[in-house]
Amino acid sequence: MPTRKANAQWNGDLKDGKGTMELESGSYKGAYSFASRFKNGDGTNPEELIGAAHAGCYSMALSNELAKAGYDPQSVETEANVTFEVTDDGPTITKVKLITEANISDIDEDTFHEFANGAKEACPISKALSGTEILLDATLLTTAK
Repeated sequence: MPTRKANAQWNGDLKDGKGTMELESGSYKGAYSFASRFKNGDGTNPEELIGAAHAGCYSMALSNELAKAGYDPQSVETEANVTFEVTDDGPTITKVKLITEANISDIDEDTFHEFANGAKEACPISKALSGTEILLDATLLTTAK
């Protein structure tokens, strides 16, 4: 398995500085700042990128587990809401809520939720965030059983 890389550069102090983050693949390069991280300023932030990684990883993990079990996942769409708070230990990602909708034929609701929860535990990004509370809200869009 390859080692993936990303790069970040920061110029200046925390509150007045600014920076850029870039993926090795070249598919993303964007600005970030104190305002984009701690307020609602323009640009991205590390938590948003973690959310994108977690949503992508989870969608792939759920699709894979369903396909391995003989189901046909037509689509899995996941949103990750990353909660970033200042705690007694300092700024911390305290929670990630995954909200997923899956279009899968011929699966019952209980079986779908078993796979959805299993994928939450098996996803490599979930494992990397093991010190963070991870919640799941999974919706099955198509049932034809």
